Amino acid sequence: MKVKILLSVIVLALAAGAALAADVTGKWVASMPGRGGETMEVTFNFKVEGDVLTGSQSTQMGETAISEGKVAGDKISFKIKREFNGNTRIMVYEGDVAGNEIKFKQTMEGMDRPPREFTAKKAQ
Repeated sequence: MKVKILLSVIVLALAAGAALAADVTGKWVASMPGRGGETMEVTFNFKVEGDVLTGSQSTQMGETAISEGKVAGDKISFKIKREFNGNTRIMVYEGDVAGNEIKFKQTMEGMDRPPREFTAKKAQ
């Protein structure tokens, strides 16, 4: 009996955590810092199902699907994989959701570069 109660409490706690996950479904737009100080407009189209984040990122270089997307409370994370001159580059995004804004930190997997920080806003 105690095991059933404990399992019930765990299941409810997990369900509550999923229910509290930020819903970032929709279109988000940001100006991301680039090389030499110029900025690049970036559009994210997100879809959330439970704690799984899917969607795409669009820039002047085209549209790319996101992978390994996750939502945990007010935090999101995902990866973008792009080919540059025959090399695969993996960009890792981590964001904190606060209302209609996501504060992002983007790093490059396997590269020792400082992170790019920028804010995306929910498109109306």
